[in-house]
Amino acid sequence: MFLGSWVALVTPMQADDSIDEEALLGLIDWHLECGTQGIVIGGTTGESPTLMEKERNSLVATVIKHVDNRIPVIVGTGTFSTAQSIENTRQAYELGADACMVVVPYYNKPTQEGLKAHFQAIAEAVPVPLLLYNVPGRTACDLLPETAVEIANTHAQFIGVKEATGEVKRVAAYHSLGFRGGLFSGDDATAMEFMLAGGQGVISVTANIAPRLMRQLCDAALTGQEDQARKINQALVDLHRVLFVESNPIPVKWLLHHMGRIKAGIRLPLMPLSQKHHELLKTSWAKLEEHIYEMG
Repeated sequence: MFLGSWVALVTPMQADDSIDEEALLGLIDWHLECGTQGIVIGGTTGESPTLMEKERNSLVATVIKHVDNRIPVIVGTGTFSTAQSIENTRQAYELGADACMVVVPYYNKPTQEGLKAHFQAIAEAVPVPLLLYNVPGRTACDLLPETAVEIANTHAQFIGVKEATGEVKRVAAYHSLGFRGGLFSGDDATAMEFMLAGGQGVISVTANIAPRLMRQLCDAALTGQEDQARKINQALVDLHRVLFVESNPIPVKWLLHHMGRIKAGIRLPLMPLSQKHHELLKTSWAKLEEHIYEMG
């Protein structure tokens, strides 16, 4: 069930900061049409730190109802608090999430032993499949492969890890340690190499913009069609880069607005994309549109 191209979905917002449900449902329909294999909501790209409990639960319920079991839905539920992470995970489970993605606690910088205890507490509290999420560039704490393997191999409900370090060599490290779960890239720029090295897929920012191409990339990489995978990835390389000229999800939300798929809303402390980057993103998207047209 958990394989291939997953979108780390943005949370569309109105100018008044409220969630734009109409745009949200439109994005979901587009992803279903384009072959996206799973949706992750309430993650980094979904502006999870700014979502209040009531609206997060409403967001989860709305997405799950609309998807209607056509593809899996994973909900980001991790915080820097073990107790709050348990509560978020319990709520998502009760709303029908297929799995929950639990980020390494940020800001408070736990030890590896603290990480084991944190994830164990969540697993023991809520009987839902769990995906570890390692993104040290944001959390200031690195979940080492040895620790992740010990956590996942001790608790069967850990289905895998989203590894957002961009270190492709970690795939081999996980395999050598006997990791039983799935390995998902959380870094679009290295996702192709990650899958060719033995990973099972990607949870992608780029898929917000080019869902069909990301699905094709994953299909090629996961079936050993390396030449085809590299050809598709070459068309996406520039987009992978420009979507991170400012902190995610600033660029991806701006480009989705430019494409007419969402309004321009984004929550403080994030700000709309700086004017100096507008032409860069427009040019990147225009080149990709041309490539998509030529491919038919």
